[in-house]
Amino acid sequence: MTIANSTSTDDLGSAAQRDRRKRILDATYELATAGGFDAVQMRAVAEQADVALGTLYRYFPSKIHLLVSALGRQFEETAVRLNEREIPGDTQADRVLYVLKRMARGMQGDPKLTEALTRAFMFADSSVANEIHVVGMSMTSIVTHAMHGGVPAEGSITDEDVAVARVLGDVWLSALVAWVTGRSTAAETAAHMDTAIHLILRD
Repeated sequence: MTIANSTSTDDLGSAAQRDRRKRILDATYELATAGGFDAVQMRAVAEQADVALGTLYRYFPSKIHLLVSALGRQFEETAVRLNEREIPGDTQADRVLYVLKRMARGMQGDPKLTEALTRAFMFADSSVANEIHVVGMSMTSIVTHAMHGGVPAEGSITDEDVAVARVLGDVWLSALVAWVTGRSTAAETAAHMDTAIHLILRD
């Protein structure tokens, strides 16, 4: 079976290609913010981004590839912002909770966009493995940054740190899915994360 993957930023050789990919993802955010998952149609994205429909499909083979890539970019940008600041909190649990609660509040404040990105993540199959990997790596970076209270010193992140970060990232995404699907309120989501983080990070 041939697996089609989205074109990542690293794959793009020219400034024009990188700009085109950025316009596509910007258009995706705008459409999803206005109308949620159903509003993100490939033809509408192409028109909004001012690219040919065939060009869009060369960058992103499907709507799911497109939306999961948008989620990945959102998390990558969050990771970059975190690298520019110290994370408040006396313990690892305090710092991770601070960061993940801020992320959750930000996403809950833009419910249609969050619904679109999260639904795509839920629907993704093995053909979207590369895009899912980007999301997971960004979440791991965000959580390990919070655990260390700032930019970790080179070589300071252990295998155990990464394993813990992955588990916490999975729990956070699961909690986000529960909120998007109406199975928990924002307050219940925050309480669930508080419990999970303090159970795992007993420092």
